[in-house]
Amino acid sequence: MVRVRIPATSANLGPGFDCLGMALSLYNVVQIESSDVFQITLKGDYTAGITADETNLVWQSMCTLWETIGFEIPTVSLELENNVPPTRGMGSSSAAIVGGLVAANEWAGGVLSKPEILQIANQIEGHPDNVAPALLGGITLAVTAETSVIARTLHSNPQFMALAIVPDFYLSTEKSRNVLPTSISRADAVYNLSRTALLVEALIHENYELLKEGMQDRLHQNQRASLVPGLGETLQVALDHGAYGSALSGSGPTILALVSPDKAEKVSQAMVDSLAGHGLSAKAYLLSVDSEGASVI
Repeated sequence: MVRVRIPATSANLGPGFDCLGMALSLYNVVQIESSDVFQITLKGDYTAGITADETNLVWQSMCTLWETIGFEIPTVSLELENNVPPTRGMGSSSAAIVGGLVAANEWAGGVLSKPEILQIANQIEGHPDNVAPALLGGITLAVTAETSVIARTLHSNPQFMALAIVPDFYLSTEKSRNVLPTSISRADAVYNLSRTALLVEALIHENYELLKEGMQDRLHQNQRASLVPGLGETLQVALDHGAYGSALSGSGPTILALVSPDKAEKVSQAMVDSLAGHGLSAKAYLLSVDSEGASVI
């Protein structure tokens, strides 16, 4: 039997579109065992809409790895515990991909390293901002170069908490990407380049007073505001109540705030109330940054 635990993730962190991400202490678990027949059992907080057949993303990712290394696909049973909210901007698909790849690699004898697994994960997902922190843990910078993904961990144990405010509706990545423009102005490009650099400095050196400005964005958050009622107001409310910084988590609709532990409750309630004023109910998760990434347990 093989069991793998995979963290939720929050991508972009404001200006770091498709390259910055953070692993969070909310987990899915993949368990694989030998069996006479193939079967998938679903459990956990979120099972609706997840397939329990050969189309399941965890299973497809497993098969991709086995085919890549020339390992005969075995007959197994899978138990998938899903606690990461799906299609909410918290890396549910990356958790499935990374969980499947790491479990399959362990089943085959651990022949691939994490950097090698990351290359396969990026090929499946199409961008590395979620799969890198899901696999490596911590806060990561990941860049797709010509032939490979270059990934670095900026920090593994920051001294802040992550508030994930999860509205009660689905928002697919495809729909959220479709509202983005095909071109941007030079001014907006420079704005995001400078804020991304500032954000990296703030995270590496724990200069959290820089996060407010460093997490500002002009490339995607305003463009996605029509899909998340109250987004702009809620981002500002978080800052007004003491958050270091705030951003749309991934493609949304989850909203992320980075906070000191003593201000978490006040910021959380203010953000939930802000969304309620726009007709949205939301669940608040107070999480730490996961430092391990996907791990065999």
